[in-house]
Amino acid sequence: MAAVVLDGVSRVHPDGTRALWQLDLAVADGELMVLTGPSGCGKTTTLRVIAGLEPASAGTVTIGHDVVNELPTRDRDVALVTQQHTLYPHMTVGDNLRFPLRMSGTPRQETEQRVTAESRVLGIERLLHRLPRVLSTGHRQSAALGRATARLPRVFLLDEPLSALDAGERVRVRAELHRYVKTAGVTTLYVANDQAEVMSLADRVAVLRDGVLQQVGTPQEVLDRPVNQFVAGFAGLDGMGFVPARLEQSAGLTWFLVAGQRLRLPGGLPGALRGHVGLPVILGLRPHQLGDAAAAPGHPVDERLLATVRRVERLGPYDQVVTEVAGAQVRARFAPGTAPGPGSAVELTVRARLVQVFDPVTATALWHGRH
Repeated sequence: MAAVVLDGVSRVHPDGTRALWQLDLAVADGELMVLTGPSGCGKTTTLRVIAGLEPASAGTVTIGHDVVNELPTRDRDVALVTQQHTLYPHMTVGDNLRFPLRMSGTPRQETEQRVTAESRVLGIERLLHRLPRVLSTGHRQSAALGRATARLPRVFLLDEPLSALDAGERVRVRAELHRYVKTAGVTTLYVANDQAEVMSLADRVAVLRDGVLQQVGTPQEVLDRPVNQFVAGFAGLDGMGFVPARLEQSAGLTWFLVAGQRLRLPGGLPGALRGHVGLPVILGLRPHQLGDAAAAPGHPVDERLLATVRRVERLGPYDQVVTEVAGAQVRARFAPGTAPGPGSAVELTVRARLVQVFDPVTATALWHGRH
């Protein structure tokens, strides 16, 4: 197996479009790195450059101890699964899985054992005799994934490999895939937009925007300590709401002034915010930090905000209430069936010590709360 290092890698298309720009990324041997970000941010391009399907316009790509910029794809020993789940149309599913093993000289008995094992894990064992054209989209994607994982390359490159599966199957295959790649110890770069996949699979996460790397860290680090508003709003299952405020101090207490309301910050003024007293800031609030004040009468009165309900999302274990505060949308969690209807005024409890603070001009993080 092998580490993967991208050193100053850029990819500029012939029309001048910058798909990647000066990307520095090191993926350790055996690590499962998830690439995430909005559509068009450069995730798929990163995999294609590593695989050799697109050339790097600048920088170096190293796999193991080898700089591979000039190597053709077949000599890089990587296995790529794309969203198009490409299969050889004239081969059965079984022969598609066998093909890379035969090409690598794997003995026949071992080949059959691997094909059987992979097809069973992916739920396609009964489909091995069928041609790809008669399969559902989800089954074709499973077959493409099986073809990649039937052999052990130096690097797996997986581009949203579970996107065509239904929800229940996606959860099952995700767990099996994670177990497999970690047991095998194969270095893996995995593209995902589904934040449940990001949080549950990744050893570390790389967040991209417009071809530029924003942050690398463990899922919890990216969630708790985002470097800027973009990362904070993108990371996590529910995202973050951003509320304009002003930071003030009076009588030894620290306050956020939010559209005429005062929200106290417990614990005094953090050192990181001392230079921002009297200035505008942006508060970052996640849904689990906001609740129904009517259900928490003991919550401090100076750690509450008045809001207007805009929409209620019934999510089973709780109602997620989309509210408006100071012209910004934030989500709060209420007990099932307790949320008032759209247009209603509501008082929210705020776990103020967890509030994150951002610079309104640069959008960089100023403070990450007291976790």
